[in-house]
Amino acid sequence: MQRILLRLKTEPFWAMFFGFSLMIFMLVVTQTFSQAINSWELDVEMFLWFLLVGFIAQSIDGALGMAYGVSCNSILLGIGVPPASASAWVHFAQVFTSLASGISHWKMGNVDWKLAKKLLIPGVLGSVAGAFLLSNIDGNLIKPVIAIYLFVMGIVILSKVFKKNKPKFDPNSRSLPVLASTGGFADAIGGGGWGPIVNSTLLSKGKIPRYAIGTGNFVEFFVSLASASTFLYFVKELSLAPVLGLILGGVVAAPFAAYICKLIKPKYLMIMVGLLIIFLSIRTMYLTVA
Repeated sequence: MQRILLRLKTEPFWAMFFGFSLMIFMLVVTQTFSQAINSWELDVEMFLWFLLVGFIAQSIDGALGMAYGVSCNSILLGIGVPPASASAWVHFAQVFTSLASGISHWKMGNVDWKLAKKLLIPGVLGSVAGAFLLSNIDGNLIKPVIAIYLFVMGIVILSKVFKKNKPKFDPNSRSLPVLASTGGFADAIGGGGWGPIVNSTLLSKGKIPRYAIGTGNFVEFFVSLASASTFLYFVKELSLAPVLGLILGGVVAAPFAAYICKLIKPKYLMIMVGLLIIFLSIRTMYLTVA
């Protein structure tokens, strides 16, 4: 806590952004549960299933830097939830899970603050644009393009594991803002995608895995918060059981996932990330074609 307060005192940017985010966070919390609490109809069986889904998805996401949104969104779409509602529900839950994950990575020392600052604003703007667009068009139209990109990135990451000359990460690369805005946009459109796009690209560019994943997950909280607050204007109905299950399951899993990320050797972590990206991209393409 002392390190957090010290950083807020010495860096006005983070103090201002955290303060603004706190106000938006309280708005999201109030709007998310006000309608559900008034009716208070909880399907216990569905809640328990999504509690398990949230725990598993966040364990993967916190350790590998991706797959929470993709996993949860796929299940919601599979049971017949419309794309806009599915993405909204996932992002409402992800506000809480990514907050827990971001704090856990922060405490573990996995956050690169300079990199986080460069990803933050573009990522938020991209997510707002994506959430607005998804509310007006079919998000499935862009999924094949994302799937192809992710497949290529998975191959690139695996190839980096076996190369003797590792790429040196350039923290001043001009492509970082473009990467963040693209990741935020795709994340809102597809109900998940920040981790596979942003974290995987950082890994392929030579960023140390624990910092690529830790920083990406830290920034993801603000991206999810921006998406959720935008969806508030378009999605009027929230199902309490899935959202609450995803939130609690993810929050419980977040500290364990951050520890796993710090414990696993970078080589094995990158192999798992690469294989996971390839699998998810193939699955997304298959579901789109089918």
